[in-house]
Amino acid sequence: MNDAIGRHDLRAIARRAMIDRGLQPDFPADAVRQLEAIPAAARDPAVRDLRSLLWCSIDNNSSEDLDQLTVSEALPDGRTKVLVAIADVDALVRPGTPLDRHAAANATTVYTPAQIFPMLPERLSTDLTSLAQGQDRLAVVAELVMTTDGAVSESSAYRATVRNQAKLAYHGVAMWLDGAGQPPGRLAAVPGLADQLRTQDRCARALQAVRHAHGALDFESHEPEVTAAGGRIVEMRLEQQDRAQAMIAEFMIAANGAVAGFLAARGLPVLERVVRAPERWDRIRIVAERLGEHLPAEPDPKALGEFLARRRQADPLRFPDLSLTVVKLMGPGEYVVQVPGQPPIGHFGLAVRDYSHSTAPNRRFADLVTQRLVKAAVAGASSSYTADELTAIAAHCTQQDAAARKVERQVRKSAAALYLADHIGETFDAIVTGVTDQGTWVRVLKPPAEGKLAAGRDGADVGDRLRVKLLSTDVERGFIDFARAGS
Repeated sequence: MNDAIGRHDLRAIARRAMIDRGLQPDFPADAVRQLEAIPAAARDPAVRDLRSLLWCSIDNNSSEDLDQLTVSEALPDGRTKVLVAIADVDALVRPGTPLDRHAAANATTVYTPAQIFPMLPERLSTDLTSLAQGQDRLAVVAELVMTTDGAVSESSAYRATVRNQAKLAYHGVAMWLDGAGQPPGRLAAVPGLADQLRTQDRCARALQAVRHAHGALDFESHEPEVTAAGGRIVEMRLEQQDRAQAMIAEFMIAANGAVAGFLAARGLPVLERVVRAPERWDRIRIVAERLGEHLPAEPDPKALGEFLARRRQADPLRFPDLSLTVVKLMGPGEYVVQVPGQPPIGHFGLAVRDYSHSTAPNRRFADLVTQRLVKAAVAGASSSYTADELTAIAAHCTQQDAAARKVERQVRKSAAALYLADHIGETFDAIVTGVTDQGTWVRVLKPPAEGKLAAGRDGADVGDRLRVKLLSTDVERGFIDFARAGS
């Protein structure tokens, strides 16, 4: 297959998948005109000036759409103040404008191996609203005050001008924190930043310990990271969360909780992200029983978390498949409007009661809406949205989030088929992941790809390790067929 044509076909597959799922792959003309009329990043001298703090960003190596910065400060009583700055996207993307209408329509950025379909144009997300190193930027700040045992004793939100002192990458920071590498260049160049990150790491671990004590669940994805370069799919691999990624994840969870609490404390409706207690808990119990484990009769996140931790240690090879099974049985997350006075639904997987989506306004519309609610509350103004409008937004964001995940999965399957197209006839180690009346499915260990066992399925059962031979691929449909080649 010609590589350039193959890459082009994958882009075409991605665009068709977007349209088929009700998502817009391109920005409309009026949104483009609005973007061209934005001259520069927004300024507001009336907000707090926090540019002198040791803010830093930690993200992927290639990321330029920096939505968050973090900084911490030791307090005299032994507590620690942690600040999370969130890019003020609303300052340039106002409600009802063409850019806002497009963001509302798609509701999220869609990430595929062929192409990223951003919710907002890159000139905004990677430039004018990005919290880029060395640039003065407006932000909404979530402030948390933590005790030594990881409890958040106080929280608030306000607007500020910030300046990113160091753009850092997950891998380098994680290696340094683990004692396996030198401080990344910018980390070493900024006085005081190393101590700052050690404090943040300690705070994040304390936050994580509290959530785990309440039953936070740790899963492992079996969806591969697909790398494209030079018009080809060059690598497929599974990635595990490193220490720096875990640190930032904890701060984002805490900030999202603080923002929800900030709005609720003022008697305002909150657009929350929830995962309900599993209705199919009985099926999760059966899965555990088949592995020789016992779960209580009623949904219990702590018991489920302990079960998952034991299985990860006992059988790390099959743990991604167990994770996927439990995630499916738990049911999807959704957006809801939490009205003051109603009992909270909470997030079963994260083990938190109040949880908004607020930390990624460049790539999730729900976060942009929440940002507007917070800014109105800070200003003492009336809410930007009525309760009915928020309810409609919640339903639409839930729908589009599901559509985006389906697009991403569909294109990943096509990318895997394209990657394997030159390996017909080769054999691989695999695990049986599903056996139904419709067929038997396997997961190849390296490269990580899923397909159907089209020949030799007799006697194969979930969890079996096999050698399989690649028979064929269908890039358009994302199909990969194998034949059993041995035990």
